[in-house]
Amino acid sequence: MPRRDTGRPWRGVPGFGCAALILVLAVLAGCAGPGARRGPDYRQDGPPLRPVDVSNIPDAVPRDEPLCRPCLRPYTIDGVEYRPLASAAGYQARGTASWYGREFHGRPTANGERYDMLAMTAAHPTLPIPSYVRVTHLGNGRSVVVRINDRGPFRRGRVIDLSYAAAAKLGLVGDGSGPVLVQALVPGGTPAPPQRAMTGGVYLQVGAFGDADAAQRVASRLRAEALTPVQVQVERSGGRSLHKVRLGPVAPSMADQLTARLAALGLPALRLP
Repeated sequence: MPRRDTGRPWRGVPGFGCAALILVLAVLAGCAGPGARRGPDYRQDGPPLRPVDVSNIPDAVPRDEPLCRPCLRPYTIDGVEYRPLASAAGYQARGTASWYGREFHGRPTANGERYDMLAMTAAHPTLPIPSYVRVTHLGNGRSVVVRINDRGPFRRGRVIDLSYAAAAKLGLVGDGSGPVLVQALVPGGTPAPPQRAMTGGVYLQVGAFGDADAAQRVASRLRAEALTPVQVQVERSGGRSLHKVRLGPVAPSMADQLTARLAALGLPALRLP
C-alpha cells in the first residue's frame, strides 16, 4: 500500500457532498449501535484491490459545461476560508499533488457526482467545478489532463488531489505525493504544453495576497505583458491563505533585467534565493 497522508477532511464540500456529509453525521449522532457507517479513513485508503492498466484510460477532454453554482460559495475548513474562483482562465500554480483511491470510490463529490478512482478527475480547493487542468509532474515530465469535480486537498502546500488513475499515469502513486505544475485549460483553446523546471533558474516574487482574485489579476497582467511563466502558489499559515505570484524560473542572467522591467510597471519584485 502506498504511503498516504492522514487526517485530511472529507471531500465533497461545499455542495451536494456537503449536504450528504451533514445527513450522515446526523444519522451517526443518533445511532451508536453496530453497523453504523463510518466516514472515509485515509489510513485505509489505497489503490484498487486488483492491478489496473491505466495506460488505456484517456485524458479528460475539456468541454463547455454549466458550472455548479453551490460549489462557488465560500466555505471554511479547519478555520481556513476558501473562496472559489469564478473562472479558471489563466490559472497556474506549483505545489504538491496527492491522490485518493478506493476508500472514496463511489462516494459523492462536491457537485454530486460519484467519485470514480479510475476516471481522470481531481479535487481542487478553489477552481470552478467543473473545470479542466493539465497537471505536469515536475520530477519526471509526465503530464495528464483531468476534470475538477471535487473539493480538496486541505493541507498546506497541496494544490490538487488526483484520482488514482491520474496519479498512476503521472507516476506518483508509490510516493503518495509529488511536485506538480497545474495549468487551467479552456475548452476549445490550445492545450498548455507540459513544462519542466529549469535547472539553476531563479524566481521573482511579484506579490503576496490574501485575496485569490487579486493574485490572479496580477498574474494575468504579467501574462499580458508577455512575462512568463507565471504561477500563483498558495501557502497557508495561522489559519490564513497567502497567494504568492511568482515569475520563473528564469535564467539568473535575466533576473536583474526583469526586476527593472517589473519596477517600471509598478510591480516591485523580490528575488527568491
